[in-house]
This record gives sequence, structure tokens and C-alpha cells, in this order.
Amino acid sequence: MENINFNDKRIRELIKTHPLLNEIILTKEVFWPNPKYSSFQEAMKKISIGDKDVEAAEERLKRFAPYIAKCFPETAKANGIIESPIVRIPNIHKRLEEIFDNKILGSLLLKCDSHLPISGSIKARGGIYEVLKHAEELAIKNNMLNIEDDYSILDSNIFRSFYSNYSIAVGSTGNLGLSIGIIGAQLGFKVYVHMSGDAKEWKKNLLRSKGVTVIEYDSDYSRAVEEGRRQAQSDPKMYFIDDENSLDLFLGYTVVASRLKIQLKEMDIIVDENRPLFVYLPCGVGGGPGGVAFGLKLLFGDNVHCFFAEPTHSPCMLIGLMTGLHDKICVQDFGIDNITAADGLAVGRPSAFIGKTLENLISGCFTVEDDNLYKLLSTLADREDIYLEPSALAGIPGAVKLFKDKLGRKYIKDNNLEDKMKNAVHIPWATGGSMVPRDVIEEYYNRGLRLNK
Repeated sequence: MENINFNDKRIRELIKTHPLLNEIILTKEVFWPNPKYSSFQEAMKKISIGDKDVEAAEERLKRFAPYIAKCFPETAKANGIIESPIVRIPNIHKRLEEIFDNKILGSLLLKCDSHLPISGSIKARGGIYEVLKHAEELAIKNNMLNIEDDYSILDSNIFRSFYSNYSIAVGSTGNLGLSIGIIGAQLGFKVYVHMSGDAKEWKKNLLRSKGVTVIEYDSDYSRAVEEGRRQAQSDPKMYFIDDENSLDLFLGYTVVASRLKIQLKEMDIIVDENRPLFVYLPCGVGGGPGGVAFGLKLLFGDNVHCFFAEPTHSPCMLIGLMTGLHDKICVQDFGIDNITAADGLAVGRPSAFIGKTLENLISGCFTVEDDNLYKLLSTLADREDIYLEPSALAGIPGAVKLFKDKLGRKYIKDNNLEDKMKNAVHIPWATGGSMVPRDVIEEYYNRGLRLNK
């Protein structure tokens, strides 16, 4: 991998070419519309994955639904389908308009992946899906399973004993490790989670309570992934889940699109040319938000506009997309420290797979300061009685930034959306929080209260 030194002439040239980098380097909040954003049809000409891949993922999850319902009773009501609610947040809508002194045209909803069953974050989609796919492939290869079977048979000593011969490794800032550790241990795998220095203690403790081996590092996410990959290379029976490059993780996230469409229909919301959908997705390395965005684009095409939200100290996807260098460059090359309270987003180098796949499908990126994440956290708790972890608040200010920032307004104008914005539907994606211990949530909440004074 070619790394670029911050003092290099090349960095100075990048700053000259992309003046917004000056504010990004100063860790100021910015809004960046993607100049490479193009029509859905044009963008898809460069992408080899599509509807059939998403449909295959949906079918696999349906096959596993009986197993999920049996092992995780909280999913039984939904017949073993792992899905989250979507709710209206009118009080936050009004409060955001007051805070920013700017109108948000349209309606504001919250997609609560924070309350997904099993592992309480968006990672319950991709992480669990990839483990299930690996488990299915192993069982079929060893003549223990047929796709016509009732998969609840996997909840047995025979299968647990079988899977105990195999291992899974992953590098994580926290939530991906949780999802993979919980489902992997439940199936019977030996699971090794390599945790970066910003991973929260309670996440490590929860994993250990499930029998997962947690390996800790003082350094950031990239080192944890690197060590997980190295460990797996030395063991033919160990499967490495690659958050930076995994197509299976990506596809696990995409399946939400068809479910969201049904949820919106139940709310009498039909997304079309006159009622555009705007989605604001907290982004770390890019897998979760990238998969969600891709699934939504497949379903809604040019009528959905997806924006990535990142901490001001970890704007890796923004820098990767803006410069076109993707994983060839990291935030540290610009002197940005990658230290943020938004542990799930504390990533210095973006996924090349996500950046290159979505560089013509993503509408843009914006950044949020840590203090504002805490402020929004306590405000959401007070106004809507919804408690999230800091990283999950990153998407909340997206709608108001779209209207208030001059580059946001330019995006609306350039895409001929001005007359449609009164009908717009805005969905910030709440990516995690329901599993955070009460004392930790109270600590977050109180910090937000102090900052709001």
C-alpha cells in the first residue's frame, strides 16, 4: 500500500486542488457534495454486483430465520428476521430548526438500528450475515446441511461440536466485533476479536462473557484489522472477516432496503420523483453505510440521496472520496489524530472497496464535532426518549446541514430538487446504543447536558 507523507509536495498539491481540505485539517465541521455523483444508471455501468446478489443474501437470511428465532427469543415476534423500527422524531425536527436557526423542509424519521436485536447496532446486519454464510458453507461442504432443511437444527450439540473445530477472527472498534462474537459463539465457533484502542471496555467485557477471546491494542482500527488478518493467515481453519474489503459483509447490510420500503409504505410514505428520500449514515471504514446506501440505490435509484457522516477527527471516507485516493491515504497523513468519542467511527483509512464501488452513487459527506454528538445525544433523549451511543448521532444534523450549508443548498439546486424539498423524507440512521450499559449511557447523557448549558 502506498502511503503518502503529510509533508510531501503531493499533500500540498491535494490541498491546492481541494481547498475544503484546509477546513478538514483544522477539524472544522464541513459539508461536501460529491462532484462525481451521477445518475443511477450511469453509476451502475461500473459496478459488477446487483439485484441478484442482494436477493441471494435475503434468501439466505430467510433460511436462517428459524435458527435465529430459536436461539434469540427477542427475534421470535419477527419470525427470526433481524430488523429495527423506524420512528417519527417531530420534537427533534423542531429542536434542530431552533438550534441551527434554519428550516428543515419535509419530514424527519429515525431508523433505529441502535435497537436491532442480538447485538444492538447496524453491525447486526452485515456481521451476523457473514458468519451465517460461512456456517452454511461449512455445513453444506461437510454434508451436514441442505438448503431445504429447517435450519433450527443448527442449534444442537452436533453442530456446535462441528463448528468448535473452526475459528473466526475479526478486527473491530467495537460493534462489528460484538455482532460476530455473539453469533459466532452461539453457533459454536472459536472467535477472536482484535480490538482497537478506542473500543469501549463494556464491549470487551460482554464479548468475554460469551466466551470470545478479545485481543487488545493501544493503536487504532487499522492495526487491529491487520493483526486479525495475520492471525487467520496462519491457520487454515480460521476464517477472517475483513471489514475493509468483504463483499459478504456489504451484502448483509443491503437487505435493509426492501424492508425499509415496506416500513415507509406502512407510514403512507411512497418514495418517488416528487418525494425524494435523503439518508444520513454514520461512517467508519464504510462497510455498513456503504451496504445500506447501495441497497437503497438499487431500490429507489435517483430518488434517494445518501450522505456519509463522520467525526471531524476521523473523516477518512470524505478524504478518500474527495481526493480519489481511497485507501491510499489516511487522516493521519494530514495531521488529523483519528481520536474521537465516536468509537465506531474512529477509522483513519477508508475501505477502497466501498469508496471505489460507491464513488458515483454517494451524494456527499459531512463531519460533526464530538461535542455536538454529545449535545445531540442528550437532546434526543430529552425530546424523544431515545438513547444512543455518540457515534450513532452523527447523521442527525444531516438534514439541517443540507439546507443551511451553502454547498448543501448547491446540491439541492444542482439536482433540480428545490421544488420537491417540501415533500422530502429525511432519515438519519441511528447505528448503535441499545446495548450500552445504563451507567455509561448516563455518563454520555450528563456530558451532553453540561455542553448544552
